[in-house]
Amino acid sequence: MILKTIEDLTILESERLILKPLSKSFLSMEYVNWMNDPTVVRFIESGGNYDIKQLRNFLTEAEKKPKYFWAIVVKKGDIHIGNIKIDPVNFKHHSGGYGILIGNKKFWGYGYGKEASNLVIKHCFDDLNLKKIILGVNAENKVALKLYKTLGFVQEGRLKQHLNFENKYVDQLIFSIFNSKLEK
Repeated sequence: MILKTIEDLTILESERLILKPLSKSFLSMEYVNWMNDPTVVRFIESGGNYDIKQLRNFLTEAEKKPKYFWAIVVKKGDIHIGNIKIDPVNFKHHSGGYGILIGNKKFWGYGYGKEASNLVIKHCFDDLNLKKIILGVNAENKVALKLYKTLGFVQEGRLKQHLNFENKYVDQLIFSIFNSKLEK
């Protein structure tokens, strides 16, 4: 389903998490601080030199042009700890691109990324009828690689020396997971 408004995005829920549409309601200095923390943004394309105005503009745009983009919120304490998205989504080919960021380092290592990912993957396969979810990952990102393999993603390809990472060129790995209900 192509989203017309942010209200069209389904709220997803698990035992510990609620995934809410990413919107201006998540504007905070803590979010800005994630985007300026070199450890948090080490493996993502955005981040660094962020300010509240840039974040407000980003979140305003997210509301104007809705995508499958959720804030990851821990139910206990109603704490925004990161974001997860499936973007772009191609309904003609029944595929989508996956991305996740756990920005609040206090919540690293507790399985929240896996829990949020499982919710989104299930939603994509069961409700959006996607056949395939793909992602690209820096080959140096061992934590992400472990998560993706645990979720059932398999490596499809390698783009050699594709990313300029910390002043050296490194490979980008392409992973995917298929909807087992649609495999033939």
